Amino acid sequence: MSARMGLRRRHWRPIAAAAALLLPGCAPEPDARIETEEEDEAHIRGHVAGMAAHHLCAGVFVVGRDYERSVEEVVTQDIRPFDRFDWQEDFEYAVDFETRTASVSGNGVPTQYAEYNGDQGCTLLPAGFEDVTFEPTVVERLSPDPEATAWPTGDVGAYHDPPPAEVDVAGLAAALDWAMTQTEHNTRALVVIYAGRILAERYAPGFTRNTPQISWSQGKSIASALVGAAIEAGHLEAGLDDPAPVPEWQGADDPRREIRLRDLLNMSSGLDFLNLGSDPVLRWTHAHEHSRIYFEGIDVFEHAIDQPMDTLPGAIFRYRNSDPLTATRIVRQAVEARGEDWLTYPQRILFDRIGARDYVLETDAWGNFIITGYDYGSAWDWARFGLLHLWDGVWPTPDGGSDRILPEGWVDFVSTPAPGAELLNYGGLFWVNRGGAFPGAPEDAYWAAGAMGQYTAIIPSRDLVIVRLGPSPADHGAYMSDIIGEVTAAIDR
Repeated sequence: MSARMGLRRRHWRPIAAAAALLLPGCAPEPDARIETEEEDEAHIRGHVAGMAAHHLCAGVFVVGRDYERSVEEVVTQDIRPFDRFDWQEDFEYAVDFETRTASVSGNGVPTQYAEYNGDQGCTLLPAGFEDVTFEPTVVERLSPDPEATAWPTGDVGAYHDPPPAEVDVAGLAAALDWAMTQTEHNTRALVVIYAGRILAERYAPGFTRNTPQISWSQGKSIASALVGAAIEAGHLEAGLDDPAPVPEWQGADDPRREIRLRDLLNMSSGLDFLNLGSDPVLRWTHAHEHSRIYFEGIDVFEHAIDQPMDTLPGAIFRYRNSDPLTATRIVRQAVEARGEDWLTYPQRILFDRIGARDYVLETDAWGNFIITGYDYGSAWDWARFGLLHLWDGVWPTPDGGSDRILPEGWVDFVSTPAPGAELLNYGGLFWVNRGGAFPGAPEDAYWAAGAMGQYTAIIPSRDLVIVRLGPSPADHGAYMSDIIGEVTAAIDR
């Protein structure tokens, strides 16, 4: 069987207008971009349909690797109920299980297609494309057999048995039961790891510890770890305070040559990359540069690096996808310069070494990881990712040794507020609690976080990692803060 795993390959053909969207030097100042936005309603609804096609595809084929649901269930449970997706009542949808594609269309809206490419997940096809431009690759999971390997790399001995004496078992169970009964939050996985082992867990019906779930911007923290692992392995010859090695920024008069790798990871690059948040009018437009990567089918790496600057690097923390995308593109170029395969690199350099077997990092049509949001991981994948950071980037190997995966001092960097983060709430592609964002959590807590309440919280002072997954439309920050507070209260330290 080929690397496409038997999928029927179609020819692709780009439309010139789509490429024109990415030309450097074409982006006006933010106000001008908003004022000159002239996209008609059908175009906007096409963007809505594009994201829906992606989510339908991924819900059926990526989440469906572990938890098979009908097409209607995916729409009903993952898309239709949530305001952020703006589902239109006239939308029609279908899934072709032979070609492994999902489609969504509506009145006056060209059909939007997303294609499942195996271990690269689902890709929203750009307008005029009939296929991706890269050859999809099987990502082998090479960590040892989990059923025959000790925790944490394997699953043997994963649970505390019995729980430590300082744990109020009844209180902990009540806390997790309470969390699962808050039905407006749709929690699908909740795992508490204490003193290195699983202390308690809960799953919604159908979901398991191995079900890959959309993790949204938790993937930004994966991007951080990939940069660190590449530096530690000697694959990326750049330090945090070196200029970011982006060839397109190295012109003598280009101010972007002053952007450091540190600035990208602190989301303080100074790149003019407009984030309009959830503005009801503008969030589906070209002007929303931060989110175009999710609904337009563009080359996400080129979109990130082709931006001008509008403020000095390192000065201000601004939550923008440009920075982690650029950092990941830097790793891709370094890896490919070594003659190594990019699509398998995260599994080899990071996930295999910690026993994470369920991650699916999705790509655009050019094979670039949309790591800022289209990433899927299971509850136990994220538990292991959290433990890697709790343990200062060093992993205990099955043979009794240790494996330094992240550079010494890397975890201190990612968990320290960026100089430009006035609220003391953001570090190195992780959120941090130094400013008290989560009142229920200790001050030293920090977390990978994604839209709709995806969290992997690391709490060094309590030797805890807490993972929460599921699509929450409500105030999930307060909810997660309460979960952390209840869990820590049940452990007398």
